[in-house]
Amino acid sequence: MASLVARLSRAFVFRNTATLSRNTGPKSVNATGLTLSRTTVTSTTGRVLPKPVKVPFGLTRMFIVVIPFLYVGNLISKNFAALLEEHEIFVPDDDDDDD
Repeated sequence: MASLVARLSRAFVFRNTATLSRNTGPKSVNATGLTLSRTTVTSTTGRVLPKPVKVPFGLTRMFIVVIPFLYVGNLISKNFAALLEEHEIFVPDDDDDDD
């Protein structure tokens, strides 16, 4: 139990000191060797790192996610407003403008 606590505290200290240093390098690398997240722009020798890999179809993917959830949110709000009106919890006033 004590060795587990010592290992966890040591890992915590090393991880925090790595984030405080100036050039930490890549945070994580997947199986293909691509950097998943990077917080630095220079290597430990001062060399500028290459551009990160760009996600293809970033804007298209955003629309594919945003549009359906906006539509679902719209349906939920319309149904909830109808439920409130049906149970007379909230009934909008009819303003008759007889001008």
